Amino acid sequence: MTPAAVGVVIATRNRAPSLARTLRHLTRLPERPPVVVVDNASTDGTPDLLARDFPQVQVVRLPANRGALARTVGVRALDTPYVAFSDDDSWWAPDALSRAARLFDAHPRLGLVSAHTLVGPSADPDPLNDVLAVSPLGPATDLPGTQVLGFLACASVVRRSAYLDAGGFHPVLFFGGEETLLAYDLAARGWGVIHCADVVAHHHPAPSPRTGRPVTVLRNALLTAWLRRPLPYALARTRDLAGQARHDARARQALRGALARLPAALRARRPLPPPVERAARTLDTATRETTGAPGAPV
Repeated sequence: MTPAAVGVVIATRNRAPSLARTLRHLTRLPERPPVVVVDNASTDGTPDLLARDFPQVQVVRLPANRGALARTVGVRALDTPYVAFSDDDSWWAPDALSRAARLFDAHPRLGLVSAHTLVGPSADPDPLNDVLAVSPLGPATDLPGTQVLGFLACASVVRRSAYLDAGGFHPVLFFGGEETLLAYDLAARGWGVIHCADVVAHHHPAPSPRTGRPVTVLRNALLTAWLRRPLPYALARTRDLAGQARHDARARQALRGALARLPAALRARRPLPPPVERAARTLDTATRETTGAPGAPV
């Protein structure tokens, strides 16, 4: 692997101290990956910090907050064949990017690798690791891991050409649970999406979740249904959320947000091809059997 096989993209907004910690880890990696930080119109001095303390990092300053679309700006700014995503509170273990690059080199259909994520100073395994590892989609003969239709954006590596072929993260969603739609779109274009326990990322989120994130995740799960799933499925998920909204303020807010974005989602609607829809339904069934809740892809 050449030193420039994998680049790293970080989208950030108003998280200068956490971003600095992340960059200290990334700039010490043995792979020496090129790093692009896309700043979503921060007002906390982030650009000044980057210019002063990390002159080796490429910075793209956006005039407005573009949410997850900032990652696509970063992907386009790189010319490496593979791109790893970090958030401003996550980074990659030494040699993880080398391992990912070898997987992509050896498997031409591989589009995305979802990493094994360790959380916090104690490096506790993220519960999602086990969920992804036992995905009912199982392995594929031409892919090096378990097939999935979900991942953590901050612990994923993509083939740059596959990411751009699939269109990247979708503008209708902005931020919050945006990964499922990208996994759908990669699979719909024939790209493999897998979980690999040998590729390791570290995630150090703030002790409390960011304000509003549960609402946007609920909103975007419904919008994803309208963007890609059959109409009966999307209608059923809308009824489910409307039922929750009768007694749950977060669900009411999520439903209002989804309805406001629904015209844009309908204009961009592109139902999944039958094999991917069958895979999504398999995951829905597995999630219902495990949790009793409507399906969320893994």
